[in-house]
Amino acid sequence: MPSLLPYLEPGRVEAGCDEAGRGCLAGPVVAAAVILPDGFYHPLLNDSKKLTEKQREALRPVIEHEAIDWAVALVDNEEIDRINILNASILAMHRAVAQLKVLPDHLLIDGNRFKPYPHVGHTCVVKGDGKYASIAAASILAKTHRDAFMCMVHEQYPHYNWNGNMGYPTAKHREAIARHGITPLHRQSFKLLPDSSQMRLF
Repeated sequence: MPSLLPYLEPGRVEAGCDEAGRGCLAGPVVAAAVILPDGFYHPLLNDSKKLTEKQREALRPVIEHEAIDWAVALVDNEEIDRINILNASILAMHRAVAQLKVLPDHLLIDGNRFKPYPHVGHTCVVKGDGKYASIAAASILAKTHRDAFMCMVHEQYPHYNWNGNMGYPTAKHREAIARHGITPLHRQSFKLLPDSSQMRLF
C-alpha cells in the first residue's frame, strides 16, 4: 500500500472529507469527515475504491474507534434531484463537518470542487483519498455506511440487487428498472435507462 500523508500542514487540526455514491442511480450520497490523531497508521488504509469489501469493513471500526472525531451525513435522492449531485455532495460534506464535536482548523476535500464551510478553511485535493490518511479514512466511512444503507433498503426492493450493485448503474440494475419501474429511492434527474438501442437485457 502507498504511504499516505498524515497532514497538509503540521500543527493544526485537519479533517479529511470524502463522499460515496455520486454515480449511483438510487439512494443517497453519503459523506464523512474524519479527524485522525497524530501518528495514526494502519497498513491497509487507502482509497476505499482500492480496497476489498472485507478490508473496508475491517477498517471501519478501527477508524471509528481511534479517530479524534468522525461523522457521517447524507443527502437523499429527492434532495439530489432538487439541487443536483455536485451540490448534494458538497452539502453532505458540510453536514458531516457540522456534526463533528471537534471543530477542525482546516478541511481536506477529496476532489476539485467545494463551497467554503463557515469559519473553516479548506483545500481541495484531486484524488486526495489516495494521498492523505484523513481523506482515505473518510472515504472508507462514507462507503461502508452507504453500503450498509443500500443493503438495508435492498430488503424492501429486492428486484434491483442493491446488496450487490449498491445502486450503481449495472446492466442488471437497469434491467430491473426497465422491468419493474423506479422506486421512491431512484434519482429521477439521472438517466436511469439508456437509449433503447443501447439497452441490453440479461
